[in-house]
Amino acid sequence: MLDEQLEKLQRSPPLDADYELSLRYAPVIRFDRKEPFFPSVVGYTVCRENIASPSFPREIQLMDNAVFVIEYAIWWDWDIQHVYELEHIWVYIDREGNIADAEASWHGRFHQMRDETGQLPLADGRLALYSEPGKHAFAPSPEWLLQRKANTLSSCGARAGLMGVHVTPLFDGIMRDDTPLNNRLAHTWLEGRQFEPCFAFDNRFDLRCAIFVRCTQLLEWIPTRVSTWLEYLGATISPEQRRVLRIAHRGASAYAAENSLAAIRAAAELGADLVEIDIRTTADDVPVVLHDSSLKRTHGINGAVSDLTVNELRRMTAVANPMVSFDEAIKLCRALGLGLYLDIKRLTIDAARSMFESLESHQYMKNTIFGSFRPDYLADIKAARPDAKTSILFGAVDIDPVKLAQSINADYVHPCWENRAEQPHRLLTPEWINAVRDANLGIVCWHEERPSEIAALQALGVDAICSDKPELLLRA
Repeated sequence: MLDEQLEKLQRSPPLDADYELSLRYAPVIRFDRKEPFFPSVVGYTVCRENIASPSFPREIQLMDNAVFVIEYAIWWDWDIQHVYELEHIWVYIDREGNIADAEASWHGRFHQMRDETGQLPLADGRLALYSEPGKHAFAPSPEWLLQRKANTLSSCGARAGLMGVHVTPLFDGIMRDDTPLNNRLAHTWLEGRQFEPCFAFDNRFDLRCAIFVRCTQLLEWIPTRVSTWLEYLGATISPEQRRVLRIAHRGASAYAAENSLAAIRAAAELGADLVEIDIRTTADDVPVVLHDSSLKRTHGINGAVSDLTVNELRRMTAVANPMVSFDEAIKLCRALGLGLYLDIKRLTIDAARSMFESLESHQYMKNTIFGSFRPDYLADIKAARPDAKTSILFGAVDIDPVKLAQSINADYVHPCWENRAEQPHRLLTPEWINAVRDANLGIVCWHEERPSEIAALQALGVDAICSDKPELLLRA
């Protein structure tokens, strides 16, 4: 079916003048020697006046010396971190038919494609660009890509597949494949294709080898293409093979003070994907990272968090185990490449607003799951931010998880059953799991430190497991 989709596109090429122009000026792309993914389809648009791009958030404006611009929307089935990739190149043509200028996409933005000397990278009269290994952002010279080498190595290695199904604004409301299960399938498939780039860009790819269609045709085709890939993965990756997200409970709290910066750092060192941290609100409506309503257990101090300002909390906890602000936690997680799983204990309207502002300023909303035992908190979060991923926590065994989640439009259910039975994984019956999956909900499991239970949960194909010892969540 996957090959048939490409063959169907190839059987009916649009034979018109714009098609011929797009082929004539099609760029050459230089890939890393170890690059696993190459473009398969190009959607072209020839712009003879200033217009909004049909597939990229920008206005295309003709330069003084250009009579038309060719936009190449270039399709890959895979980015090393997520399903599907749509990168762009804009080639400006002057009155003599020569390339006057060029631009290309770069991690959600675009740049002029001139090298360090100000020259366009041309080869035999055609644009010749370099593609970031695995990620495919374009550059006019390898120097741009070498500056991102550490990020690229991480993306192609330990973080391969971590973004799952990445639905861009272009397909909001059109593509509905961003389900927890599909994210696990994509993560599993891509993690098996991680590689170490060598940054030798001698893998030459002539874009003319791809299938060329009008951009409108490409955009109509993409949602079906993505769904077909995910159906294929669902049919070929069994539950016990799925990559389970590793969540460090209150950080790696078996080895450092819970909810501390040290526990977050330890979580990253021990292979966690996300850290679970607890959120409470101070007297002056600042979100802070603390589990209990009181400071007595964790700091030996009498006093309720909700009665103290953030500055008072800082002062009172400064000597040992300093209190962590929400903003500090985001900054550290971003630096370490960790996602956030928030267990919201108490949240005011002003604190929620502050929390969203911090996440937006650090561009971390997509890396965050909001969890709570309080359905009202999650309902308010979803109402304020429909794009937020939410997870409802509950301790009762006999509750209907689907009805509970659907009542607040949650994305995940999180049973907290670690002490409910000698083998709590047996409470996750096939009927329970099937009902949750049929509702397109994800499953996050309690914090677990028993290797046999962890193995049993992994075999069930749950989406995520929490643990005080995140290294136990690594598969043998």
